[in-house]
Amino acid sequence: MSLVVIGAQWGDEGKGKITDFLAENADVVVRYQGGNNAGHTVIANNKKYKLHLIPSGILYDDKLCIIGNGVVVDPKALLDEIEYLKGEGIRVDNKKLLISDRAHVIMPYHKIIDALSEKKRGSKDIGTTGKGIGPCYTDKHERVGIRICDLLNKEVFAEKLKMNLEVKNKLIKEIYEDEELNFDEIYNLYMGYAEKLKDFVTDTSVVIYEKIKEGKKVLFEGAQGTLLDIDYGTYPYVTSSHPVSGGVCIGAGIGPTMIDRVVGVCKAYTTRVGKGPFPTELFDEIGDFIRNKGFEYGTTTGRARRCGWLDLVILKYAARISGLTSLAITKIDTLAGLDKVKVCVGYEIEGKVIDNFPASLEDLAKCKPIYKEFDGWDDSVQRAKSFDELPENAKKYLRFIEEYTGVRISIISVGPERENTIVVGKY
Repeated sequence: MSLVVIGAQWGDEGKGKITDFLAENADVVVRYQGGNNAGHTVIANNKKYKLHLIPSGILYDDKLCIIGNGVVVDPKALLDEIEYLKGEGIRVDNKKLLISDRAHVIMPYHKIIDALSEKKRGSKDIGTTGKGIGPCYTDKHERVGIRICDLLNKEVFAEKLKMNLEVKNKLIKEIYEDEELNFDEIYNLYMGYAEKLKDFVTDTSVVIYEKIKEGKKVLFEGAQGTLLDIDYGTYPYVTSSHPVSGGVCIGAGIGPTMIDRVVGVCKAYTTRVGKGPFPTELFDEIGDFIRNKGFEYGTTTGRARRCGWLDLVILKYAARISGLTSLAITKIDTLAGLDKVKVCVGYEIEGKVIDNFPASLEDLAKCKPIYKEFDGWDDSVQRAKSFDELPENAKKYLRFIEEYTGVRISIISVGPERENTIVVGKY
């Protein structure tokens, strides 16, 4: 059985916790896209773990974790994360972690170009993390990228690095007016990375295929969320890959018939980081309340997240795009204590009511949310161990989400710990 976990909003929905929770019953956990520009925070055994590249299943000792070909890998960031986990007492070796030989490698020039291009955009910057993700994916699609398998071949790596530096140094010096990069420094540095990573590398698509054929339970984990998808997100304020469920096939190397279920993770409200229209954004004390109580600050960047009411237009859109079979609702406890809670059920744009998510950011910026209001609930929500034990108003809120989206809720998170998780039905 294979299960995909995707973010149904702008990322930061709590996928790390949900993936960690679901990983208990999985045999294999696969990360299929993105890079170390995203992060998962997982709280287990009263400890907080911050993960960026390695799948959340690594916290279990008996799970195989895989970084798929759709991921762009910064070798230094990955090695730092491995050492961080080892320092926390987590075993990380090639019996627990594998890396696709087809994954592309983030190079120093990717990070430099990322930062310089953002600076050159000025007020029209995208708001990237500066980790080199976009430029690495650009090279991948321009067919000049360097893959993990290239990194492990000294001659091939040297040839590709030399060819790339000829172009990148010209770009860095003449367009961005910055200092050129040195071939020997990068070559020697990355050969050191290759030596440390080589035992983890294999054709992971074969491993995943064989595990599914053996009847093993495989869990696919993405980074970011639906509205950051390069095609279906709020372009250009998006990531450079496909966080939607369709990205699994490309980013992990399996066919669509091998996907059984798709769980969409969604906060009980909405957040986003960076620029772009956000119809339900709150600029008042309620927005501040949600941000502070939910600790809405980025795992990777520490940036404060923009906060707003739950947008069901977005959630219905995500359900359609990724074929969601169920929902995991997180952070319903964050809303506890508010007298009234609102959800967006449509947009009004120039006198017309719509319930579909528009492609044009100019149109989206004009959208005024249409709200349905609910009575709030108290902090007893955190003590609930089942759906029946939830406050009545919280149950009404959750039932309406199901009714509007047409997707049932299978998991409800009422707190940060693993045990603060209610399973409602089959996920």
